[in-house]
Amino acid sequence: MSSIRIKAKERKGNVDVKTLMKHNMETGLRKDKSGKKIPAHWIQEVSAESNGKTVFSAAFNTSISKDPYLAFAFAGKKGDSLTIAWKDNTGATDSAETVIK
Repeated sequence: MSSIRIKAKERKGNVDVKTLMKHNMETGLRKDKSGKKIPAHWIQEVSAESNGKTVFSAAFNTSISKDPYLAFAFAGKKGDSLTIAWKDNTGATDSAETVIK
């Protein structure tokens, strides 16, 4: 199961996208209960493609909160596919796909 939830709705030629990405987003500066530093672990890159074309991309850093919420819009139409993908600083990746409503 993907860590990404997507809602994409077309209105008057624009697609409004809302996505929630489940991720701990640790900075590497916090300590656990025993006083040991929690290793850095955060999403670095997020991208969105619709029908094979990049419609959004962003670079994240450690200042983004846990379970990031992201909203954006692009020109598109109902029925097109939309894929959201991320890559974190450990090399882990995830992606999810939906059909625009």
